Amino acid sequence: MFFENDEKLYAVIGKNIKKYRISANLTQVQLSNKTGISLSYLTKLESEKCDKSVSLSMLNLLANTLNVCIIDFFKEG
Repeated sequence: MFFENDEKLYAVIGKNIKKYRISANLTQVQLSNKTGISLSYLTKLESEKCDKSVSLSMLNLLANTLNVCIIDFFKEG
């Protein structure tokens, strides 16, 4: 995987978080409640224009909650 810049990386991660959240039939509020991540932060992460970095710990928490492999957050397409 290669990302030309941080903005592209964050956009791919955010898009995938949203995709897997929807696949799990969870709203942003429900995922926020399950993970303890603030709703405003989760909303920003899922935004197409996200400029927020996300820690590996946070990605791991989201992956575990959504029952996906953490690597799936980095896949384009």
